[in-house]
Amino acid sequence: MTRKNLRPRLLPLTSVAVAAVALAGCSAGDLRSGDSEGDGQTLTFLVDNTEASQKLAEGLKTGFEAANEGVTVEIEARPGGAEGDNIVKTRLSTGDMTDVFMYNTGSLFQQLDPAENMVPLDDSAGLDDVQDTFLETVKAGEDYYGAPFGTAVGGGILYNRKVYDDLGLEVPKTWDEFMANNEKIKAAGIAPVIQTYQDTWTSQLLVLADFHNVASSDPQWADKYTKNQVKYSDEPAVNGFEHLQEVQEAGFLNEDFASATLDDGLAMLAKGEGAHYPILTFTLGGLYSAFPEAEDEIGFFGEPGEDASKAGATIWTGGGVYIPTSTEGDKLDLAKKFAAFAASPEGCDAQTEAYTPTGPYFVEGCDLPDDLPQAVQDVAAYLEQDGATTPALEFLSPVKGPALEQITVEVGSGISTADKGAALYDEDVKKQAEQLGLPGWS
Repeated sequence: MTRKNLRPRLLPLTSVAVAAVALAGCSAGDLRSGDSEGDGQTLTFLVDNTEASQKLAEGLKTGFEAANEGVTVEIEARPGGAEGDNIVKTRLSTGDMTDVFMYNTGSLFQQLDPAENMVPLDDSAGLDDVQDTFLETVKAGEDYYGAPFGTAVGGGILYNRKVYDDLGLEVPKTWDEFMANNEKIKAAGIAPVIQTYQDTWTSQLLVLADFHNVASSDPQWADKYTKNQVKYSDEPAVNGFEHLQEVQEAGFLNEDFASATLDDGLAMLAKGEGAHYPILTFTLGGLYSAFPEAEDEIGFFGEPGEDASKAGATIWTGGGVYIPTSTEGDKLDLAKKFAAFAASPEGCDAQTEAYTPTGPYFVEGCDLPDDLPQAVQDVAAYLEQDGATTPALEFLSPVKGPALEQITVEVGSGISTADKGAALYDEDVKKQAEQLGLPGWS
């Protein structure tokens, strides 16, 4: 398979360049290669239960075991969303965490109190090839705690290209154009916008994926937000909540939006029963597994805003591999070796072998297949354009309230309004910011 090098270019996380990471201890070769046998060691690895994460974990397991004779990696699954967050926090607090675990980067990572609950990776050589864009999302104080898991992820709208071709539609660059497309799709007897509120986390996308538009309107918005100088109940951030309300009030949702699951939504999209699905592109691997033809028929575009000249996409930096402080002794050495493997080109190749990449990796030297599916090409195209991508807010600010997915379900279901939902979320994030001790919130 022909391969090409494709890396994120336009994901600046701070206005100041990130200092080079000072790393000591074992060499990269020591940590990544199988120079010594594992003597029958077993490493436990906790990962969320999405198909994407499970397959990526299986890829790392297979690659790491092959490079380290005698080592066995046992994968444990946990739920996603708020339930999974609580499991991770409980297991960390009780010292019952697996030897290594996968979790979010950015604000949710910060909420785990990394300095108290995780082993910093600064003393290993495993992060040498990891890009600063990723490292800043797993940093607490002066230490870095995570290795990359998976690829860059686009947040926006997956769409059925056949539906678009049949109806003569063009990819919208403004919200008004998007709503006009929805009207034509509805008239054709197809659900314009798929929502899957049985999996509550999926309800957040029209709010979170709108952040590129927020940042385009006010490049300093994330910094002001961290300092409690702007709110979601104000323009331009309230627009995401308004989008939720608008598509519901217009009757653009699938009839079973309240009970549909992520898998249901992906199936609807692939079959052309729904035209648009606001979602993260890490779900594409599962879509392609169930519907191989979707590699050509499903595309991606960023959530449209008000200004066509600033059309772009919000980008997530994927997950991280972390080591809890409960991992000690020989297991700690093996865990660091595993994290270093995840942060290496060999680790990228192992993940690519197991799961179709949904974006660029954050490791120098990692290549991607040349024959990428259409939606992945669409994400990559945004990353290659100046000013066309913005990191999701959770990677620019530690402030993210835990109740957002419940609030967006209420707004998206017509139970609450956009204004009420945004105001409620402002109260939710206030509690979280005060717990973090951030200036300007108490």
